[in-house]
Amino acid sequence: MHRRLAIFTHQVLSNSNSILPTTTKHNSTFFLCSHFNPPCHRGNGFASIRLLSYSPVNRRIPDPEDPSNLIKEDGVSVLSQMWIENFREPDRIVTNLSSYLRRFELWVLAYQKVCADEMGAYMPRSEIQRSALEDLLALRNAVLDSRFRWGARLEFFIKSPKDKTEYESLSKRKIKAILTTTQPAPFQDKLVQEVLLMILEPIYEGRFSQKSFAFRPGRNAHTVLRVIRRSFAGYLWYIKGDLSTILDGMKVGLVINALIRDVRDKKIIDLVKAALVTPVVTSKDDGVEKKKKKRKYQKKRVLAEDEPKPDPYWLETFFGFAPEEAEKLPSWGHCGILSPLLANVCLDELDRWMEGKIKDFYHPSKSDVIWNSPEGEAEHGNTSWPEFVPTSGPDKTRKMDYIRYGGHILIGVRGPRSDAATLRKQLIEFVDQKYMLKLDNESLPIEHITKGIMFLDHVLCRRVVYPTLRYTATGGKIISEKGVGTLLSVTASLKQCIKQFRKLSFLKGDRDPDPQPCFRMFHATQAHTNAQMNKFLSTMVEWYRFADNRKKIVNFCSYILRGSLAKLYAAKYKLRSRAKVYKIGSRNLSRPLKEKKGQSPEYHNLLRMGLAESIDGLQYTRMSLVPETDYSPFPSNWRPDHEKALLEYIRLDDPKTIEEQRRCIMDQGLVSPQDYVSMLVWNYKRNAGTLDQLSLVNSGSTNIERDKLLLLGSNEDKLEHRTKEEEENDKQFCVSQM
Repeated sequence: MHRRLAIFTHQVLSNSNSILPTTTKHNSTFFLCSHFNPPCHRGNGFASIRLLSYSPVNRRIPDPEDPSNLIKEDGVSVLSQMWIENFREPDRIVTNLSSYLRRFELWVLAYQKVCADEMGAYMPRSEIQRSALEDLLALRNAVLDSRFRWGARLEFFIKSPKDKTEYESLSKRKIKAILTTTQPAPFQDKLVQEVLLMILEPIYEGRFSQKSFAFRPGRNAHTVLRVIRRSFAGYLWYIKGDLSTILDGMKVGLVINALIRDVRDKKIIDLVKAALVTPVVTSKDDGVEKKKKKRKYQKKRVLAEDEPKPDPYWLETFFGFAPEEAEKLPSWGHCGILSPLLANVCLDELDRWMEGKIKDFYHPSKSDVIWNSPEGEAEHGNTSWPEFVPTSGPDKTRKMDYIRYGGHILIGVRGPRSDAATLRKQLIEFVDQKYMLKLDNESLPIEHITKGIMFLDHVLCRRVVYPTLRYTATGGKIISEKGVGTLLSVTASLKQCIKQFRKLSFLKGDRDPDPQPCFRMFHATQAHTNAQMNKFLSTMVEWYRFADNRKKIVNFCSYILRGSLAKLYAAKYKLRSRAKVYKIGSRNLSRPLKEKKGQSPEYHNLLRMGLAESIDGLQYTRMSLVPETDYSPFPSNWRPDHEKALLEYIRLDDPKTIEEQRRCIMDQGLVSPQDYVSMLVWNYKRNAGTLDQLSLVNSGSTNIERDKLLLLGSNEDKLEHRTKEEEENDKQFCVSQM
């Protein structure tokens, strides 16, 4: 082999002159190199070897069947454009949504979101395997071709990344169990639900009433409480209604009719209808509680690598404090996360009907303190200011307002009780006709503000205040008098708080609640237990942020948790009583109780030097440590931040806005920053020579006004008409320089 290579090299070196002309015809690069370099047999020979041994690099040809080629742009940008289009024209009827259903970017984005819920971690687009993209494309095509079926148990277009089950090799018993028992929603169903939510949510968020606050982005229970504090101060009668049975399920025809009112795309409507009609397979014994078998040895459950962690104890405890209005979450058929949106779509007709009633009911009175304008939408007067004539009568303004949180409604009426009774009768008829829901007077009680109205675990009541009125009498004398007024008070219900603590086994007894030990944290360390309870207290402080009695209610929660932990530590460390626990661990349980280390002086020295691990004490053990109630003003035309950004972008993107701004600038004689900069640049170029001459003459000083005139439009003609005094000053300056 080596001998053949040597012979071949010798032949190439000896015949390099004959090879050169033939190769230069085909390789211009080699010709240029040989032309500019001096002739060298050795160099030409090796160049010839490199030329003969050259093989072109095979570039990878893009695979036309690769699903990633269908991703033309980012899915978030596609969604943003959908939100902008729907908020720009919120009242138009949408006809063509199948084009968005074909966008593979939305399917990839839905896959990332569902995987984050399934796996507990976000999956970047670059980490999605090609096989997963191919399965996702097959699912999209099946949805477009009407081959997709909701609730499939054995045949899937795509499976969850953590699902390693081989369904082809399952036994008949396992297959029967899968087909006849309650199973979680398939992974592919969640993907289709997520895509439908991405498409439908922007359409309806621009149309929904500003009176609904549940199951909507940017709105929550705190928003409702702030609206009540701001707008419901002047109402005497309140109607509280519970329509939560609608959230349990509605007739398919009613849901589809509500959808068709705004969306006229057959593919989307058929998908939603199939999700509602397809029966959900459930076990027969789901409602029957099975007796738990006591095991002798309880094994600790170890989570899999790709299994998301369960909610921590503090978060699970806080979820137990959910008020009655927020407990129920709609789940209709196979709609999944699409169900809350569909519930709002159906109840939006009620919101629109109530808005019409609000306009018809409004009758202002000039003799009233508040709402005395003939314009119903504009609010005059401060409704939060004490109203010194709290009674109602014919000389008072008649007005009503309405809010809805999920399936619960609250109506405030300012006027006689007969008006509230008439409105209740009309509401019962409307709900019966539209939703086929039978209501009666007991389900829609009318209560006066003095009795207190419970909503979202907060009590709305009237608080009597005695402000001091100061006014100037005749003769300039200032007179101070005590007045009597009323304010709307939004206070957290202590009764409901005790009820929730009792439900979570933190309390025992009604009149004199006694804390119970929290045995769920028995095997946890003191530092971990205190940290969990501090997180829970932080969430409670935030939940009662807008309550007038925030300090009192949070301090009560801290007292219950502190007593519960003290009993737990007394049982765990065999200290017999809470008093001994407080003596060793201090008031906030920040000292270590194990082996009574908190009493030793060595521990304090080590803690001072930073050699001992510190334990966070329980927060808010004193009422002075609890933050004050948030009384920040709430605007009347409030909108969430994302809607503000959308509306501002749409307004600035409108050509009419630019023309209005330009016309306003011209009318006021102003100059826009762009025109000002362009004028500076142009005048600088035009007067550059003059500026250079002046800089040579006035090298030691600067004439700011003259330079400014040059930059802002002065020319050489204007410079010639300088006054004699300026010329003399320049001459004297030159002489002094010489």
